[in-house]
Amino acid sequence: MCTAVRFTDDEGNLVAGRNLDWGRGYGQTPLIVGKDFTWSSRHEGDFTTHAKIVGMGIVVDELPGLPLFFDAACEDGLYCAGLSFAAGYGQYNEPAKGKTNITSFELPLWITSNFKTVAEVKKTVTNLNITNDQAAPHLTPMPMHWFVADKESSIVIEQTSFGGGIDGTEPILRVYDDPFDVLTNQPDFAFHKSNIHQYINLTSDWCNPIKMREATVDALGVGPQMAGLPGDPSAISRFVRVAILNAQYPEQTGSADNNTRLLKTLEAVSMVKGYCKQENGDYEITLYSAGYNDGQKTYFYNTYDEPAVQTVKFADFENLEGLKVLA
Repeated sequence: MCTAVRFTDDEGNLVAGRNLDWGRGYGQTPLIVGKDFTWSSRHEGDFTTHAKIVGMGIVVDELPGLPLFFDAACEDGLYCAGLSFAAGYGQYNEPAKGKTNITSFELPLWITSNFKTVAEVKKTVTNLNITNDQAAPHLTPMPMHWFVADKESSIVIEQTSFGGGIDGTEPILRVYDDPFDVLTNQPDFAFHKSNIHQYINLTSDWCNPIKMREATVDALGVGPQMAGLPGDPSAISRFVRVAILNAQYPEQTGSADNNTRLLKTLEAVSMVKGYCKQENGDYEITLYSAGYNDGQKTYFYNTYDEPAVQTVKFADFENLEGLKVLA
């Protein structure tokens, strides 16, 4: 389970980030690659980065030198994060002739290597085919959908096991404009976009007294106007909660306050031990929360066990060539 969110600061710069929620980690750590870094994809040959890229991910022995990003941002201001899309929703295919065949583990790197804006991504991904390859024998591809954001907008990329063909039973890739600038997990984005209509009464405004026949009824403090806001950790409830908070959080001034806004928004939908167990018995937790501030050109993050915020600045890696693992 995961959550992603995007907004712009008071100067119009992108601020975007995510929670990664799971029962156990993969050894993830910040990774950064330099401009003009060339990497080999499984099916489409070589690609070269147009700018430096930073994010959280892993490197496996089977693919040395290839960053497997869970989320990533390029220095030109494009952000991409993969979020769980399970329960029969996510679908990966065999490579197909005439398609751009990209594996699920390559997708954040492919997007941030090749594009600078969401508009550019939208033009190209209509021909995308996300393939079912494994990065390594011990890494079974996890069904995911992707949140892509820049300073102008965000989109959601979903390749589902249904919805295509005449009868709607064939796999299909869809790209949704995301006017809420948030994403969680399954069901599909179309469901979340429809479900949010049930919560249009929620507001952060103060509740004024009302008349009930001869009685004047006052609020017992702050909060009644949010009665009905779902508080459980399910993906459906988290989408509603983070969408409303992202819409109603007041505009902040300066990078520090905007970074705090992002982390506090993600904290409001974070997973803690005791909330819910996975099928294998592990408690699902927020392994890390991370964001990218394009005004600062800085990636920042904290983890479940280390709440102090750590930063990675592009300016500290001006002459970087290739991949650097930041343990």
